[in-house]
Amino acid sequence: MASSFSNSDRGLKFALRALWSRNYRLFFLGHGVSLTGTWMQRVAMAWLVYDLTNSAFLLGFIGFLSMLPTFLISPFAGVLIDRWNRHRVIVITQALAMLQAFILAGLVLAGLVTPQNVVGVLVVLSVFLGVVNAFDMPARQAFVVEMVERREDLPNAIALNSSMFNGARLLGPTVAGVAVATVGEGWCFLLNGISYVAVIMALLAMRVAPHKPRPQRRVWLELGDGFRYAFGFPPIRALLLLVGWTSLVGMPYAVLMPVFATQVFGGDARTLGYLIAAPGVGALLGATYLASRQHVAGLGRVIVIAIIAFGLSLVGFALTGRLLVALPLLMVAGLGMMVQMASSNTILQTLVEDDKRGRVMSLYAMTFAGMGPFGSLLAGSLGHTLGVQTTVMLSGACCLLAAVVFLLSLPKLQRLAGPIYGIKDIMPGVGDLTGHEQVPNPPEE
Repeated sequence: MASSFSNSDRGLKFALRALWSRNYRLFFLGHGVSLTGTWMQRVAMAWLVYDLTNSAFLLGFIGFLSMLPTFLISPFAGVLIDRWNRHRVIVITQALAMLQAFILAGLVLAGLVTPQNVVGVLVVLSVFLGVVNAFDMPARQAFVVEMVERREDLPNAIALNSSMFNGARLLGPTVAGVAVATVGEGWCFLLNGISYVAVIMALLAMRVAPHKPRPQRRVWLELGDGFRYAFGFPPIRALLLLVGWTSLVGMPYAVLMPVFATQVFGGDARTLGYLIAAPGVGALLGATYLASRQHVAGLGRVIVIAIIAFGLSLVGFALTGRLLVALPLLMVAGLGMMVQMASSNTILQTLVEDDKRGRVMSLYAMTFAGMGPFGSLLAGSLGHTLGVQTTVMLSGACCLLAAVVFLLSLPKLQRLAGPIYGIKDIMPGVGDLTGHEQVPNPPEE
């Protein structure tokens, strides 16, 4: 059932307008349950590695290997996602992720994961999940446009996705911190496996239009077309490079949270849960702000402000040794990172043509999640040699540098974005990335 809203309607219905689409509503509810389990597993996994190895480097190393397949495979997956039925791909990937969680739970609950084999076991299972995510992430991103009944609700759906992700990020680590401290990591993995049932049932309940095959060429040729399409247009290229840089130098601060929880703040698994949940609170606030926006106008400036907030909060977090000060700073960090990534996603989804959506969103997945492994490895190495506080402070400084570079590029993006890929046709009244109304080119004589 679709609904329409006037420009002046800024209430709760407007902020939740994408939920009027039945398929998206099912996805939102089912995936929200699943993501809570996913965040529980992430916290439990990090604590298990650090508890058994006491190594900041291995935290980064496991994070590196878990996300490396996303970097290597996503571009090829994007070609196939543009060919295949995206709904079916997501059902299969969610089922495989559920299998991974159950295997991990069984091994831990049976006492088969020990300090001697923890790295080998988790490497195999993490790489397996990484391969699954290399297909799942771009497929889900590309499928959003098929789930909403009105194209103008797409930015709202992307913002609600971020709300769902960060709501789970808030709840999951909190529950995981208590569960790890009371019943152990294995139960977190088991609950994560069970949580996938919700999203799989939601996907199967959807009413999806029949898949329309399109003409196919060799994978290498279509892959090249996707790269040329994305990196040949400065507004898309700038966003992908910015997302990749902040994912490399900024986001990996999270892998060091177990060290901060124990060594800097003198806490336990509950402290780790607070440190991971705090950015989720800020991110949820940021997602609420984006959901209330009517269109993409002005998101260029929003991205700059978000990166500055993220960088400054990381520097402040690194310098403080007090938990009560650290948690609000992490909330700001979560808000800044989420707003930047969701705004970039919104602009990309608005610019891209449907027949190339899978390939462009696979490049987004490669830069967003695929650069994470290299950042995790770098953060783990620097944390081991320079200390975790110095490492996070350097991360914040690098993000501030990215904000300056992107700010200087905004005038060029303003001139190029808009008419080239028909933003005005998709989103009436939208001017450009910086919020200034574009003046259309005069007709040729």
